[in-house]
Amino acid sequence: MGHYPGGKNAAAGSSGDVAAATAAASLPATPGVTNYIAGFSVHGSGATAAAVVQVTVSGIVGGTHTYSYAAVAGAALINQPLDIIFEPPIPATGQNTAITVSCPSLGTGNLHNAVNVWGYQQ
Repeated sequence: MGHYPGGKNAAAGSSGDVAAATAAASLPATPGVTNYIAGFSVHGSGATAAAVVQVTVSGIVGGTHTYSYAAVAGAALINQPLDIIFEPPIPATGQNTAITVSCPSLGTGNLHNAVNVWGYQQ
């Protein structure tokens, strides 16, 4: 990852493509530095039945943030993306603390779901 101005190092994580399982991505814990989350996205396809799940962001100052994400009925259909930007970025609760974004399984028949997170370390 490249460097941001002022001694900040870019950080990012991805769940990769997940089918009918939890998709989670993290800014990893690193000794001596603090993670800052600048944003995340959840993109996926539907499932056999429509569902609403709770996406969580944990490890951040102020406690866990929760967002609703809907899966449409139909495995070949695309869900509305969830794209969240934090301005200013939110720090982890302390040094050497991971920030994790997690989306539970979208249900039976779900073929694709992905979580991506980005920010920096300082």
